[in-house]
Amino acid sequence: MRIVHVLGTRPNFVKMAPVIAALTRRMPDADQEIVHTGQHYDRMMSQIFFEQLGVPAPDHMLEVGSGSHAVQTARVMERLEPLLVEDRPDLLVVPGDVNSTFAAALTAVKMGIPVAHIESGLRSYDREMPEEVNRVLTDAISDQLFVHSEEAIRNLEIEGIPAEKVHFVGNTMIDSLVALQDRFHPLEACRQYGVEPGGYLLVTLHRPALVDGPLLFEAISALNLVAADIPVLFPVHPRTKARLAGEVEISPGLKLVDPAGYLEFLSLESDAAGVLTDSGGIQEETTYLGVPCFTLRDNTERPVTVELGTNTLLGLDPARIAEIPGLITGGGRITPRPPPLWDGNAAERIAEQIAPKN
Repeated sequence: MRIVHVLGTRPNFVKMAPVIAALTRRMPDADQEIVHTGQHYDRMMSQIFFEQLGVPAPDHMLEVGSGSHAVQTARVMERLEPLLVEDRPDLLVVPGDVNSTFAAALTAVKMGIPVAHIESGLRSYDREMPEEVNRVLTDAISDQLFVHSEEAIRNLEIEGIPAEKVHFVGNTMIDSLVALQDRFHPLEACRQYGVEPGGYLLVTLHRPALVDGPLLFEAISALNLVAADIPVLFPVHPRTKARLAGEVEISPGLKLVDPAGYLEFLSLESDAAGVLTDSGGIQEETTYLGVPCFTLRDNTERPVTVELGTNTLLGLDPARIAEIPGLITGGGRITPRPPPLWDGNAAERIAEQIAPKN
């Protein structure tokens, strides 16, 4: 069996590492190829994930880079098609909801190549989010849809996806976290930044709705205030760093640092008193770890994290960041109650479905 995996961004690597490993164990003679689109190309956003997760080096680099949604989508399709013509895989596997995901799926479907979509069925019901459009369209054209939560099954049912295409397998991002717990828990990576475990707010913000306009500066102003009560550690996404350069004052308690590697970030996340984010994956990781999460968005495609009490939606309202110290003090550490099948074995269930049946 010949399988092509298309990866584009930091979360894709985390979601796919356990899947590639599980398929290798189950089908050691299968020909698996990795295509890295280069949608994330900075070393700390890309290469280091291959190194720390043990993912084999990519077989092909498309070097798509930055650009508008249309430009990125078009570049992936244009550069991926010749590879698929040459390789003619039996299956193309894509994770998540980025431009690379939809572009690769559409290219394969047009060529008659079956598509498997990992992390299917997530819905924010906000079509202004480019990721939402990518999710809906990728699910509509995929042949195997692997979902990680029960509400995702319901979403796909509402959209008319045949039930036989849908497989409830669990969360492969949690597979990676579980596999690395013995490596990241002892790190106490926060100490290198002069903060103590359990004594800081971790921040990660990167979505265009926040970093492309005045909301970013409002968020930094609010974080300056929060930093008077609790140290704030903010590993800055390259996109965000470019926006902030020379434009805003930073208080001594707000530490802007370079992006961390995957192991280091998991250590920072697990030791934080709380996490402020606009990332979907971090909502999931904090739920598993029992760390209070505060999401600076109006909606989430992961409502199970809110239902379990680990995630608080603040809305797209930086003024509400000021509430976080009080919410952390009032709530404290949360007893983890992972959703069903968030148990570290999702990739094995996916491999079982993909492997040819004898």
